[in-house]
Amino acid sequence: MSAASGVGAGGTVCVIGSFMMDLTVEAPRRPQPGETLRGTAFRQTTGGKGYNQAVAAARTGARTLLLGALGKDDFAAQFRASLTAEGIDHSGVLTDAAQGTGVAQLLVEPSGQNSIVIVPRANLSWQVSDVRAQAGAIGQASVVLTQFEVPMECVLEVARTAHHAGATMVVNPAPYAEMPPELLQYTDVLTPNETELLAIVDSDDDSTEGITAAATDLAGRSGLTVVATLGSRGALVAAPGQAGVLVPGRTVKAIDTVGAGDVFCGNLVAALARGEDLAAAVRVANVAASISVTRPGGGPSAPYLAETLSALG
Repeated sequence: MSAASGVGAGGTVCVIGSFMMDLTVEAPRRPQPGETLRGTAFRQTTGGKGYNQAVAAARTGARTLLLGALGKDDFAAQFRASLTAEGIDHSGVLTDAAQGTGVAQLLVEPSGQNSIVIVPRANLSWQVSDVRAQAGAIGQASVVLTQFEVPMECVLEVARTAHHAGATMVVNPAPYAEMPPELLQYTDVLTPNETELLAIVDSDDDSTEGITAAATDLAGRSGLTVVATLGSRGALVAAPGQAGVLVPGRTVKAIDTVGAGDVFCGNLVAALARGEDLAAAVRVANVAASISVTRPGGGPSAPYLAETLSALG
């Protein structure tokens, strides 16, 4: 089933981000230093935050454009074939023959919790000049989404370009990195998880009250909307001048949490591009993410919109 057969509609979603070939092992626990531990399963799947988020958006029926960089290798060929099958416009994806495609080594425990080591490779070859070359495509999107698996100077240029073009700019600050203050000026919606949110505001209070206070404070200081993902608890939404509101999650039996945040973000921006208000978009994104954790893999675990709406009730 391709994205073209989805039931969504609306403006274009432009995702700028990474490609990581996910090499996943399942094991009963994390090994201790110096220990060799027997695993229980292995799989190789296409992933990376940019790719996962684009797949999640495309499976809602959203017109989706993905920008990034691949190597010149077998992994890149697999990604391009997958993007074509998903109906994602990847004409702006660059090829860096000097670097290999990004890879990620993941360890998944029986609880579904995961640990990840990434080797970005070609993802770091993106330059500001490459962003500027794609300014027209970025500016024509209704919603633009980026993360921190590409160079920060490129993230800033993307946000600046989207802001000046009047697009809704959504920044997923993952994996966490120090942000230039200017980035927040160009951001409309920030989507950290609770760990990233607390790092941004320099707090260690991970209680619901502490996270609510952190999101409310950040939204008020920065003039943007914060949508903090809290795993099974759902998502906390804080807009400037308003107290944070928790949108409850959906209880499921998780087998693999890899990519859940990406599925959330992809569905969120697709819903915004369809014209849904933020509260409705967060509810849809919550349900889509809850479905994804009941399946293995990152991008491939993303549901189609019809399935998400059915679960939403």
